[in-house]
Amino acid sequence: MRTCWVLDHPAHVRLLAPFLRAGQSNDVIIATRREEVVSLLEHGDGHLPRRQTHWVERPVGAKQRRVALKRLASSHAFLRKCNAAAQPIERIVVVGASIELLAWRSALLRRSLKSITQRWYISDTEVNHTAHRLALRSATHFVLPTHWDSTIDGGLLAAIKKATVHRLDGLHGHIHLRPSIRPPTVSNPPRVIVRRLIGNGIHDQGELIDFPDDVLDGLQITQADEEAFEGNPWSLVQELSAHDGVITQSVTMASEAALLGVPTLLISAAQRGFLDRLEDDGYPLFRWNEACEGEAWHSMHAQFLSGLHLTDALEPAPWPNARSQFAGWLGIEVID
Repeated sequence: MRTCWVLDHPAHVRLLAPFLRAGQSNDVIIATRREEVVSLLEHGDGHLPRRQTHWVERPVGAKQRRVALKRLASSHAFLRKCNAAAQPIERIVVVGASIELLAWRSALLRRSLKSITQRWYISDTEVNHTAHRLALRSATHFVLPTHWDSTIDGGLLAAIKKATVHRLDGLHGHIHLRPSIRPPTVSNPPRVIVRRLIGNGIHDQGELIDFPDDVLDGLQITQADEEAFEGNPWSLVQELSAHDGVITQSVTMASEAALLGVPTLLISAAQRGFLDRLEDDGYPLFRWNEACEGEAWHSMHAQFLSGLHLTDALEPAPWPNARSQFAGWLGIEVID
């Protein structure tokens, strides 16, 4: 089945990479022109196959509506051009990027691409309400984790009536990550990856919490700030496993690091079902969701620092085979 894969965020690139590798040679990509996505595709040899790629802009900022409408028209024109080939596009797969789910048809031209019968919407982010509403207009398949928190999803799960709902047993990290060997001892001083966000993301307003520089005192720091990581972008996951800990404003990095058994201090007001599952399953995630001050904050910081030395005592839940589960739904045989 010829597929259009939409890569809107660096985590989405990693998530869908195994399926792109196992897909068809005439599959296509629609990618958002954001620095970390561009970098992953530019350094994709060995991780991503070379596929025809259409670049679109990210609808953020004061002109986001105008950018979104332009992106919709651009993606529709690209898909229409692809359909002029011998084999038309039959499926679109997106991770939280609903614009392309609407792009299979053009309201302005009153024209639809009837070959695109499968439109997959994947999400683990309950608070992405705008994307959810758009997905409800067009998606034929929803992939939501079993730990999805419907109390904060804006009514998405309850509103799905005709589409097929697939419940993934695991986090997105369970699909693209693999458990790895951790360093046997903690470095002196401890090696910690730090990731700060720029703050222009769709959910950053109201979730982003600054943390003081003294949080990093006494640690050997590797900077992995958004759009500022200097290494090969595909090596970042391996870097997580090679470090003693992570301090981050990013819920994505927090979930990936914790899954890999790396003690992680997440400083964010974000609410996500997958964060709750990580805690419930015993992964080393330390969450702080308010200003970094006061006795309680210092106690949490101290718990995290102590946790760097206690990973041998961890007994996290068994690793679910979410990759095979998702591959089965897509009808793709994934080879590791």
